[in-house]
Amino acid sequence: MAYAKAKEIAADAIPVIDMAPLSDGATGERQVGRQLLETVQRIGFFYIENHQVPQELIDSALHQGSQFFHAPREQKETVRVAEYHRGFLPIGEATMSGARNPDYKESFIWGWDVQAGDPDIENSKRILAPNRWPAFLPDLKPALDAYIETVNGLGIRLLSAFAAGLDLPHDHFVRYFDKPLTRAAIVYYPPQPEEMGEDQYGVSPHTDYGCITILHQDARGGLQVKDRNGEWLTAPPIPGTFVVNVGDLLHRWSNDRFISNPHRVVNASGKERFSVPVFIDPNWDTVIDPVVEPGGSTPHEPVGCAEYIHGIYQRSFAYRAEDAD
Repeated sequence: MAYAKAKEIAADAIPVIDMAPLSDGATGERQVGRQLLETVQRIGFFYIENHQVPQELIDSALHQGSQFFHAPREQKETVRVAEYHRGFLPIGEATMSGARNPDYKESFIWGWDVQAGDPDIENSKRILAPNRWPAFLPDLKPALDAYIETVNGLGIRLLSAFAAGLDLPHDHFVRYFDKPLTRAAIVYYPPQPEEMGEDQYGVSPHTDYGCITILHQDARGGLQVKDRNGEWLTAPPIPGTFVVNVGDLLHRWSNDRFISNPHRVVNASGKERFSVPVFIDPNWDTVIDPVVEPGGSTPHEPVGCAEYIHGIYQRSFAYRAEDAD
């Protein structure tokens, strides 16, 4: 038995994009946008630095997440995922498309909060939804609300730069983000025994299905990404950075100029691991209509944002199948 294999690469081999020029307005957006376009087409993933997300905000989210996952199972079950995709998702409840085994992880999922009864809950196929906060951990809500709001703002700045990289107006994407479907998760990976074999993953190989994912990973490591040659590479933690993945919707929206990159997690550290992905997505009724250059074409039909994400949820999460039964 062994873990799934990946090529070890040094941290200095990973593209790290400096976000500081975005403070220079349109000139900085074009500079960062050109870097984004070149990097995503060349290697498919990148890190960002000088992102202006305070470290104390990250530390607070991780601390509160740790408190949640270390609580007794019966307390976590009080906010178990049901009906809406919010709350506690235990091991065995998430299976990526084509995976042999369920992911070896627990998650606490929350999102851009709305009040119960908001008509957009039904309109968005329940992707926009009220959060489920545990009564036994009252400090979790303020920590995670502050985190998602700040990182969503970072995502808005990144998407403005993505637009600049395509020579589009800076608001081409972000004008659809006044009530976004942005969601997030704190993910707990138990130590993964080697004898579980190379077909067991913390998260099985997949592409993210939204626009962009902004990921904080702790110092344990375990993230692996597939390069353009089809080789799996380690993506080691770099202090002070986030990992950014392009998702399937931005892949379509950019007409394949920004590529959605396969990735997976193997926690071979022998210790518990935490990560915090934030999935930056537009309003539920946004139509993802590919940007086609003059004289060009596209293989993609327009698709509704909520419709697309809902379809992935139905195929990936066991509790959805139980609800359907």
